[in-house]
Amino acid sequence: MERPALLTLTDAAAEHVRHLIDESDTPVAGLRVGVSSKGCSGLSYVFEYAEEKKKLEEEIESKGVKIFVDPAAIMFVMGSEMDYKEDRLQSGFVFSNPNAKNVCGCGESFSI
Repeated sequence: MERPALLTLTDAAAEHVRHLIDESDTPVAGLRVGVSSKGCSGLSYVFEYAEEKKKLEEEIESKGVKIFVDPAAIMFVMGSEMDYKEDRLQSGFVFSNPNAKNVCGCGESFSI
């Protein structure tokens, strides 16, 4: 059985990641995605600029951008889709995660 894609990006997410990288003051190879223990449901996604791939990270190249997934986050994001949403009240990356059993009301955290 074939393993599902670790993480896919929508066009909007890829465009926003490109924008963030282009606006950075330092050289950036891509965006690092991880998971942290916080939020009302227990886990939250975390992001940071990545100057290079770290040992054991999974590298995803999609729609012209590189995403580096922290090895500790792989089991939590497997098969997820990363989107970017913007409206009059807020903007940010949104994950459609098939592994999430619960998502808090504000959408900032999830549990597996």
